[in-house]
Amino acid sequence: MSIENTIRKIMETDLFVETPADQIDLDGSLRNVYGLDSLGFVELRVQCEDQFGVQISDEDFTPEAFQSVRTVADLVRRLQGVAA
Repeated sequence: MSIENTIRKIMETDLFVETPADQIDLDGSLRNVYGLDSLGFVELRVQCEDQFGVQISDEDFTPEAFQSVRTVADLVRRLQGVAA
């Protein structure tokens, strides 16, 4: 499963986003479109760390990095040392 699809699944099953995983737009705003609040962003951070074996530092935990599924996936790839 791709990083993007795993993040979508996390959003559906762990963050209880109303949109089915297969309909979550890669570039949709996590806050404005999918309704993540500050607690949701923290949970997404923790889930990404667990699922992908990365450590997301406070410096990387920014609104820009957590803008959309695509930006989170790009961050995970960078932290894994894989080119986006």
